[in-house]
Amino acid sequence: MESRFAPLRDPNFARVFAARLISAFGTPMAPVALPFAVLEDMHGSARDVGLVIAAASGAQVVFQIFAGALADRGSRRAQMVTGDLAAAAAQAAIALLLALQLASLPALVLLQVVIGTALALQHPAAVGLVPLVVERERLQSANALLAIANSTAMGLGAAAAGIVAAKLGARVALAIDAVTFVASAVLVSGVRERAQERTQTESLLAELRGGWREFTSHRWLWTIVLQFTVMLVGWFGTYAVVGPVIAKRALGGAAAWGIIASANGFGLIAGGFVALRVHFPRPIFAATLCCFPFALLPLTLIGPLAVSWIAAAAFAAGVAGELFGVLWYTALHTHVDPAALSRVSAYDAVGSIALVPLGEVLAGFALDAFGATATLVGASAAIVVPTAVVLLVRDVRELRATAPARSSGSSA
Repeated sequence: MESRFAPLRDPNFARVFAARLISAFGTPMAPVALPFAVLEDMHGSARDVGLVIAAASGAQVVFQIFAGALADRGSRRAQMVTGDLAAAAAQAAIALLLALQLASLPALVLLQVVIGTALALQHPAAVGLVPLVVERERLQSANALLAIANSTAMGLGAAAAGIVAAKLGARVALAIDAVTFVASAVLVSGVRERAQERTQTESLLAELRGGWREFTSHRWLWTIVLQFTVMLVGWFGTYAVVGPVIAKRALGGAAAWGIIASANGFGLIAGGFVALRVHFPRPIFAATLCCFPFALLPLTLIGPLAVSWIAAAAFAAGVAGELFGVLWYTALHTHVDPAALSRVSAYDAVGSIALVPLGEVLAGFALDAFGATATLVGASAAIVVPTAVVLLVRDVRELRATAPARSSGSSA
């Protein structure tokens, strides 16, 4: 067991770990608190919730690819710090507007765009930084430890978010999120990583083309991303929009949704420990099977069932989601050209969330127009069908857990 925790003895990885732990505590604050700020503080509708939530994910889609190229071209560490600080400023501004009762739908949408842009900067840089502070043979352990940190903090943060939003107001929860972004930036700024491999191209456009070639050269990679393009419409439409609205209407409000969100977080913790201990010889096949439990949450919200059953479904999705994440990022770290890693992770992120903003907007409209049952059945189908289809791809079923080191002289 000691060897599985060996990456934590490196002070640079320990800083990355601590940054993830603190930032992840704040991560569920906004998804839990912001819908209730729109519904209660601003007396908005389900459609308004969808628009506000979609603004951040839409901006992330637009800017993610360029952010990946910038991270491979410049300093991944510095880009992470910039993203954290920008997100902190925007989240603090939302909290202040709510506290002063000056919040409006256009203002929240604009600030959510800033947050989405900041997250676009942060994500591919964070993925690319890990192999710069961790030895190759310790990558699965490092990714599992980061996943456990992320999940533990998110579970605690989601529980706290529901309580804070219910007792003190959404603005306090959002202010806490802003503080965690600042703490993450301070910790990451002190990381001393190994020299970053960079491609020798003259333009940002050429680097984007090189990243695309690397991305499309792995069939298992782009087919899973296509799966997630559809699947995440169902998941985020449920988790970010329909679930909070149903919680307000029938489950008791923010406190109940906080319990459900925290169950998802604790499921993530359990999944991280499984990933830390278990080796999967065909990681992408195992990861794909982990996608089916995501359909349980929308199914249990039909009716809805009791909070305990919905929380159990959220927990199962958390376990499965964390296993998927660890296996996925380890596959990226070991099968993709290191010099193109941030660009590939950006294409991965953009493809995966490309339709999420549309799905979040449509979820609010569908809930008002067709009702909860039809919307949630559609969400479940969006998760199950593409997951079943992608299992037909041979590379998804047969990709092995180990791969030889890639040459830095790739055309990417």
